[in-house]
Amino acid sequence: MRIADPGPRPRPFRNPNSEIRNRFPIAYLGLGSNLGDRRSHLEGALFEIARLAPLRRVSSFYRSEPVGFRDQPDFWNAVATIAWNGTPRSLLRAVKKVERRVGRTPSFRNGPREIDVDILDLGGLVRARPDPVLPHPRLSSRRFVLAPLAEIAPSWTHPVLGRTARQLLKGLPKKPAVRRIPVAS
Repeated sequence: MRIADPGPRPRPFRNPNSEIRNRFPIAYLGLGSNLGDRRSHLEGALFEIARLAPLRRVSSFYRSEPVGFRDQPDFWNAVATIAWNGTPRSLLRAVKKVERRVGRTPSFRNGPREIDVDILDLGGLVRARPDPVLPHPRLSSRRFVLAPLAEIAPSWTHPVLGRTARQLLKGLPKKPAVRRIPVAS
């Protein structure tokens, strides 16, 4: 995947002790955009996320039909993974800051938005308290999340349902449709 260079980048964190780095839980983040330049919004969010913690994996971009409120443009979606050494609440605060930096403006539930960043899973933690509920409560029913997740982590297992991303994806209806977006040349 190519990401446009938005300017100077901070040096990525490199811990020489890989054993310590590997102890940080993996966070799976879902990204979506359906207003303005969707590619630019996703790339901008990925750049901002990389400033929080090193990006470990990033899926292809996918085009998906809207869910919930249907009278809006199609979304572009992706999933990224980072190693996160903070709390679930600190990660939520960080991704909300990413949304603001990329230009998210207030909307209504399931409405159009420049960027949306959701915490899908954080190290298999099961958390019923709000802000954030983990794993994401609608993760297992959303093709637009499971398709990119299955691409980069096909054996990721839902911590409550015990099923992999691929198994969950296969169990969903074909609609609303999700299609991988070809890489621009």
